[in-house]
Amino acid sequence: MSSALRPAVSGQDPLMPGKYRPISSHLAITPPVSVVIPAMNEAENLPYVFKTLPGWIHEVVLVDGNSTDDTVRVARELWPEVKVVEQRGKGKGDALITGFQACTGDIIVMVDADGSADGHEIVSYVSALVSGADFAKGSRFANGGGTSDMTPIRKLGNRVLCAIVNAKFGARYTDLCYGYNAFWRHCLEQIDLDCTGFEVETLMNIRVVKAGLKVQEIPSHEYLRIHGASNLRAVRDGLRVLKVILKERSNRRALRRRPRVVALNSGQGEVS
Repeated sequence: MSSALRPAVSGQDPLMPGKYRPISSHLAITPPVSVVIPAMNEAENLPYVFKTLPGWIHEVVLVDGNSTDDTVRVARELWPEVKVVEQRGKGKGDALITGFQACTGDIIVMVDADGSADGHEIVSYVSALVSGADFAKGSRFANGGGTSDMTPIRKLGNRVLCAIVNAKFGARYTDLCYGYNAFWRHCLEQIDLDCTGFEVETLMNIRVVKAGLKVQEIPSHEYLRIHGASNLRAVRDGLRVLKVILKERSNRRALRRRPRVVALNSGQGEVS
């Protein structure tokens, strides 16, 4: 059993450094987990997001993209200890980078603010990391995953772009453009993120391959956005993703090794 994932011990304060954070009556973890949520005008969706977050996480970092609604107020009401960070730039990539810099946990989890991600799945991501993975990558197309919010054109585009990345970088991904991921904080030094838009997930997926990090795919279900409209534009953002792929391929940084990507079955990798 991993030294970071052990049977829970009663009577220990889960908030004290070096102590265990109970996940259930039988299991606990020691690494503090930070959850980063980039949000802009998501006040109506945040209740759905926060109600699924596990109580054992170390901190929630909300990156506010200059919201004009009650996003910040609602977040503080739902999670009084939330760390609110103001985004000074624009774009999802910029928001995530800002949030990562504010994290104090050893493990960082990326969660969208539109209600499409189920926070109960975080335990599967953390389980993969404490079991030896460097990067736990959510996949809607791994066995046990799924999506309720993808048009046929987006699904086709994701499949084509994923195939290109697999062919050009030696990966074995089943999904490419998905924003539900988790990783050890030290990985940030190796992937050196430097993009501002929706293509940030693709950049991360490529650079973890180039850095030789161990990747574990986690089956995940993407639900429909609950309120509001997405800023995602299939053609525009697809071209930006393709541009990132071509740029990274032309970059002469050598691939250290080809990581093995394993797709978990729906019943595997979960902690109960």
